[in-house]
Amino acid sequence: MTSKLALVTGASSGIGEALAKRYGKDGAHVLLLARNAERLGAVAETIRREGGTASVYAVDLAQSEAIAETSARIMREAGTPDILVHNAGAGRWLPLVETSAEDALAMIAVPYLASFNLTRAFLPAMLARRSGAIGFVTSPASYLAWPNAAAYIAARHAVAGLAQALRSEVRGNGLAVTLIVLGTVESPYWQHNPGSREHLPASNPALMPTLTTDAAAEAIFQGIKARKRTVVKPAIFRALFLLNALAPGLVAKQLRRAARKR
Repeated sequence: MTSKLALVTGASSGIGEALAKRYGKDGAHVLLLARNAERLGAVAETIRREGGTASVYAVDLAQSEAIAETSARIMREAGTPDILVHNAGAGRWLPLVETSAEDALAMIAVPYLASFNLTRAFLPAMLARRSGAIGFVTSPASYLAWPNAAAYIAARHAVAGLAQALRSEVRGNGLAVTLIVLGTVESPYWQHNPGSREHLPASNPALMPTLTTDAAAEAIFQGIKARKRTVVKPAIFRALFLLNALAPGLVAKQLRRAARKR
């Protein structure tokens, strides 16, 4: 990974922070994006102390103008990223009637529109160079639906659709697009989105263990490095997605039951 540029959004905490440190440890120059400049600075300092290099770009990814300005600055100062990881995401899991229009718009803005706009900013240069890797981090909500998280699920379906469509567009141009589907991760997300954990469907921890941020970051890192189409962790979700394709009514019934248990 030496001399590679790895851009990670949502890098101020949680999965993004762990992933940024992982890339830094592997020798990449890490470009850290998130809103909180102070937290980004702390992550960058940790990467440097461990022998890596990092640059901080504080930006509100919900603002298309801010993305355009920041991406242009990155191109001037660092160049075109070799690895672009869309990790930033937000959104409370609430019933539709309890979700405001502003909340729904915010969940579309980040992660979906943020991923779209940031990819659009760097894609021409990546295509001209004919190399690069783009990763989209999402949740099982990209494939499944359960009660009391309508806006969140819709936004995650949009992320999966964007990744799949982009992969089709760039095929044969040297770019890899990886969709990373992660189950429950113990991260600051739950504190930042109060009430969401209560709407998480109940599951068997032996079959679907909660991931640490380091485990999630390693899955992302290895999946993008191997240029995989899709990464699913825990792997049991692959079976659930297949079952959902074959018997969607059965899976929907079980998810409703699991949500009620929670």
